Amino acid sequence: MALLLAPPVLAVQPDEILADPVLEQRARELSKDLRCLVCRNENIDDSNADLARELRLLVRERLVAGDSDDETRDYIVARYGEYVLLTPRTSGSNILLWAAGPAMLLLALVLAMAYLRGRAAASQPGDARLSAQEQARLDEILEE
Repeated sequence: MALLLAPPVLAVQPDEILADPVLEQRARELSKDLRCLVCRNENIDDSNADLARELRLLVRERLVAGDSDDETRDYIVARYGEYVLLTPRTSGSNILLWAAGPAMLLLALVLAMAYLRGRAAASQPGDARLSAQEQARLDEILEE
């Protein structure tokens, strides 16, 4: 029961916490969207890695310097690359990645429909008439 009611444990050290609660809240919000480059799919607030600590300190340093959230995020992306973002941006070459999934799904649906229509058309005996020569040969075979 105590484990269910316990607040989540974050890796943020007490010496990292800013005195201004508004700036600290902004830093926490930014940290939720930044990937720990050591732990991969963990945000920097949840990671105990040294690099995650450096990123948390860098975020707080930029906020104290007066940068906006977007400026801080852009600075970190410029320094570490877009991989540092847990949710990649939908701009530039990333548009291809975002569009690839739906495009492949549509392509698969079109191919499946074409295959099923072709298969259905092949199984219908509508115009399977014999020529006069073929009909004569069939009659000969049946008479024997």
